[in-house]
Amino acid sequence: MAAMKLYMTPGSCSTAIHIILEELEEAFEAYVVNLPAGDHFKPDYVAINPKSTIPTLVRRDGTSLTEVPAIAYWLARSHPRAGLWPDGAENESRLIEAMAYIAGTIHGQGFARIFATNTFARNPADHDSVRELGRDIVTKGFAILNKAIGSQNYLAGDYSVADPILFYVEFWADKTNIALPENLAAHYLRMLTRPAVRRVLREEGYNTASLGKSSLSNSSCSEDRVDG
Repeated sequence: MAAMKLYMTPGSCSTAIHIILEELEEAFEAYVVNLPAGDHFKPDYVAINPKSTIPTLVRRDGTSLTEVPAIAYWLARSHPRAGLWPDGAENESRLIEAMAYIAGTIHGQGFARIFATNTFARNPADHDSVRELGRDIVTKGFAILNKAIGSQNYLAGDYSVADPILFYVEFWADKTNIALPENLAAHYLRMLTRPAVRRVLREEGYNTASLGKSSLSNSSCSEDRVDG
């Protein structure tokens, strides 16, 4: 049976799926989609994913699955022995809620304004205000998730597929000097110690030794920054 194929871009939201596949020790083929070059709009890719988004997971039966929360959920449910999905309707619903909020709001409304400013405002004179709004959305989102995770090690208590999704926006915060509140900073640093996470980051071209330092310096005062 053919291996699965992951169409991804290093350092993007697809890193979450890359980490989950690595945690599952799942054999797959990785294909880099060069977004600046417009690879996601080329006919071969559009035939796989008409949305022209990343990531795309082409499964063994040849069908494509898109959207980070959906891919994460499918991987967790199709590997039940790995224990990466909680039991019970309440726990499941809360995890879906968190994944949707991270992908749809913190990423889609917040970081998207920071990274793809011109898609929200064509006039360069408006770009600074768009980016500022993006940072405000991210900061508010982090405050909400900081309360949700509380003193737990991971979003669901035990490690789940939601944690690599939270990790990718924490990673972006690290790269853009956005302070993480205390509980998320602890989660980010905890994730950085996981062997699968470190392997994925190295494979995607990042120096793991340089990551997390801003979280260490900011975590003690970041709650004040968020709530103020």
